[in-house]
Amino acid sequence: MITKIKYSFCNSSDMDRIKRLSTELLEKYSDRFTTDFEENKKTILSLAIIRSKVLRNKMAGYITSKLRREADREKDETSSQIEEEEEKEEEKES
Repeated sequence: MITKIKYSFCNSSDMDRIKRLSTELLEKYSDRFTTDFEENKKTILSLAIIRSKVLRNKMAGYITSKLRREADREKDETSSQIEEEEEKEEEKES
């Protein structure tokens, strides 16, 4: 299903619109997006009709940065869990 998206640059709430539209696409098609900006631009082209190149790029950038932040959080959580396990092992050895 292709979603039609209209966009106007006259509005002061541009970022809110970008976040809302990007979040909608992420919720519906989360498995199709990655942390690669170029791939996300192509994915957005295949999923939605967006006449504005600027809007498409901003949406792809928002999605990319959101997914990268999530990936970084997962890495941080994993590394902190590993550190905690190592500390527990050191305490057991002492």
